Amino acid sequence: MKKSQLVFLMLSVSTMFIVGCKKDDDKPEDTHDDVHNDGEVITTAILKFTDPMGVAPAVEYQYRDPDGEGGNPAVTFDDIVLQSSTSYNCEIILLNETLNPIDSISNEVLAEAADHLFCYTVTNVAVDITRTDSDGTYEIGLQTLWTTAAVGSGTMRVVLKHQPGIKNGTCDPGDSDIDLTFDLTVE
Repeated sequence: MKKSQLVFLMLSVSTMFIVGCKKDDDKPEDTHDDVHNDGEVITTAILKFTDPMGVAPAVEYQYRDPDGEGGNPAVTFDDIVLQSSTSYNCEIILLNETLNPIDSISNEVLAEAADHLFCYTVTNVAVDITRTDSDGTYEIGLQTLWTTAAVGSGTMRVVLKHQPGIKNGTCDPGDSDIDLTFDLTVE
């Protein structure tokens, strides 16, 4: 190999090394911890209702979409049916069934409580929903008290808001990790 070819080869390799090690300035810097910046993957939401007085039977309703958002439609999307003039404690259990073992997203929401808020909207039926858990400053909504009144039917929308660093106790800021609208009947 000629000396000029060897010098050219060494310059080429050096140039590739320098270019290959250059910092990628086109990539935006991540200013938040990934754990707190990413939304949650939720495939299943279970609403467990218990009567604190022990009169009405415990009931459970669920939404289940095993392959996650997009892809195939949900395989289970229950209608919620509650008794009139009754109070219920409600616990929401969230799961990510795309992982093995199944991941409890409820535990992650609780661990990151300062970044999450459940928002409930009841339409056309007399049901009052009160969040009963807190992150120490603001409510969370994994635990709620539902109080039904007269017989009727409508809908109940539940939205889990991801509000890293911007939680203020309202449903306005943040992105939605899950947004479900259940048919709701009070008998």
